[in-house]
Amino acid sequence: MAEIRAPGKPRILCLHGFRTSAAILETQIRKWPESILEKLDLVFLDAPYPSTGKSSVEGIFDPPYYEWLQFQVHQDHTEYQNYEECIAYIEDFMVQNGPFDGLLGFSQGASVCATLPGMQEEGVALTKVPKIKFVIIISGAKAGGAKYSAPKLAANAFAAPIKCPSLHFIGEKDFQKTEGLALIDSFVDPLVIHHPKAHTVPRLDDQSVKIAQNFVEKILNLATT
Repeated sequence: MAEIRAPGKPRILCLHGFRTSAAILETQIRKWPESILEKLDLVFLDAPYPSTGKSSVEGIFDPPYYEWLQFQVHQDHTEYQNYEECIAYIEDFMVQNGPFDGLLGFSQGASVCATLPGMQEEGVALTKVPKIKFVIIISGAKAGGAKYSAPKLAANAFAAPIKCPSLHFIGEKDFQKTEGLALIDSFVDPLVIHHPKAHTVPRLDDQSVKIAQNFVEKILNLATT
């Protein structure tokens, strides 16, 4: 049964990081100011696959932990497995619990989110749900960039500039920084929050709150159209 949609609020599907969980991402996001959160209808989804290895958050957050994709590292490149199954799992959830206006993702979840608008535009994914109106990318990486191979289904995800509005979080000490910057260049209408931390969901300082509020105002208008 689909959840009741909060009236007047953009409904956002949130995808957590590698070997974490929906509950962990929700805990991280809830550190943001209520002035931001009160305007959003956030839905958090666990990835389909139980963690196959040690989680970087063990001892910080309780298990269970999940991962969206398994991957194999070949020299300097990473190849993903189970990509099509993962995307089908996300779409099925969106069908049953939507409609959703946009997507939010952290780390591996952000990398998945970033591919979806282009794949939907191409007609190879999310064909059963309304068009994605915006994305929020936190410590994401570009599939098909310098470090990560593009799965076959996502081969053309960034062939054309992504037109939907996007908000990107870039950490100065994040090991994904270079790939996160590459994602910014793939979007037509990006807003960017730079923060001094590493690979994390950051708290928002005064300047970041202003940028986030500008983005929220933009997507509030989109959600009502």
